[in-house]
Amino acid sequence: MTAQGSDPSADAAIALAHRLLDAAREGDGATLRQYLDAGVPATLTNAAGDSLLMLAAYNGHASVVADLIARGADAEAPNDRGQTPLAGAVFKGYSDVARVLLDAGASPDAGTPSARDAATMFGRADMLELFS
Repeated sequence: MTAQGSDPSADAAIALAHRLLDAAREGDGATLRQYLDAGVPATLTNAAGDSLLMLAAYNGHASVVADLIARGADAEAPNDRGQTPLAGAVFKGYSDVARVLLDAGASPDAGTPSARDAATMFGRADMLELFS
């Protein structure tokens, strides 16, 4: 049942987008692959500009990050606040995710704050070493 005046197909699309964004957060690569193979863009974002890649990176899912990049996700695309997936991985301390992003060409100096700035702010010397 949908609200009066709502578009059932739009409601279904929004529900699917939420499901896929949750899959990225949870590291559910199988669900993401199924829908990406069916044509959902790897560049899907939420209302805040957080991409599937950003959500997977921020939650420490290196294999999902690698798969999304292989499917065309931009390793450096910032969200609406200027934060990059690499800065999110650095903030959370996910060096395996940071390595995948760096290998895909993500710059430690992109975004606000940059991944380099985040590593400095939070005393993540291991991340700073990855950037050299």
